[in-house]
Amino acid sequence: MNSRAKGQRGERDWAATLRNLGFPDARRGVQYQGTPGSPDVVAGIPDTHCEVKRTEKLRIYAAMNQAEAEAGPGEIPYVAHRRNNTDWLVTVPVSYLLDFCHAVACADRLAGKEEP
Repeated sequence: MNSRAKGQRGERDWAATLRNLGFPDARRGVQYQGTPGSPDVVAGIPDTHCEVKRTEKLRIYAAMNQAEAEAGPGEIPYVAHRRNNTDWLVTVPVSYLLDFCHAVACADRLAGKEEP
């Protein structure tokens, strides 16, 4: 299987997952640029930089280093990853965990999903 095509399918799949979770504008970014303006998925969780990995043998620290290097100022880096026939996992550095949770919670409130 072509790894580039698998990566693109993974990015589309993660964007679809985000849309199902209530982020309706999530879509693939323009990865060929490799700059802060080019996360794997855009318009997902606000103020985050997403690195998507669809692989059987993930080098999580290398993936996280890439997410951190490409994140823009004020963006929370995270890695969304999965193997074949498994659910998506999200890895966030603990130093960003509360900010990441806050970004998700604020997005829920902005979308009108806050429970009474």
